[in-house]
Amino acid sequence: MTSDQLRQALGELNGERDLGVVFSNVHSPVPGVSSLEVKKAMLIPDEADHLVKVTDGKSVFIIDAERVAWIRIGLR
Repeated sequence: MTSDQLRQALGELNGERDLGVVFSNVHSPVPGVSSLEVKKAMLIPDEADHLVKVTDGKSVFIIDAERVAWIRIGLR
C-alpha cells in the first residue's frame, strides 16, 4: 500500500472513530504484538514531509504505509 492509498483509506477519520492497524514484517519486542490502536483517531492533513500521521489529540502516530497488512476503522 502506498502512502497516498493509506491516506485515502484513513480520510474518514474525524475524531469520532477508533483506528486499528496491523503491520506485517515488523519485529516487536513483545511476541505477536505488531498492531496499533488509536482511540478517536484523526488523520493529520498532508504536510511537507508526506508522512501518514494520525492523532488522538494527545499523541501523533506515524504509520509506515508499506508495512500495513490491514486496518479497521470503528473499533469497539
